Amino acid sequence: MPTVTLPPPIEAYFAAERDPQALASCFTSQAVLEDDGHTHRGVDAITSFMAAAAAKYHATSVPFEMHQEGELQVVRARVSGNFPGSPIDLSYRFRLEGDLIASLEIAA
Repeated sequence: MPTVTLPPPIEAYFAAERDPQALASCFTSQAVLEDDGHTHRGVDAITSFMAAAAAKYHATSVPFEMHQEGELQVVRARVSGNFPGSPIDLSYRFRLEGDLIASLEIAA
């Protein structure tokens, strides 16, 4: 699978997917994450959700495509882990504010 060059905040997010402290530094304090029909607001809620998901699914994400849609950076990634249907390709829709992630929506 080819690799893709990502903006620094998005690259940091994927590098930190299993490290809650590093993950917390990727988001604005008021960031919003939408995943699996749930909305998580603020860094504490986002990192708690991501830490629980990492512990449960042991997932790894490999970005393979990126494009821009208006103000959003859309990354496609192959996600593998301990869940039914693994691996699966997901879309990550990032809205950045400076060097941080202001919002992220993860969907199939």
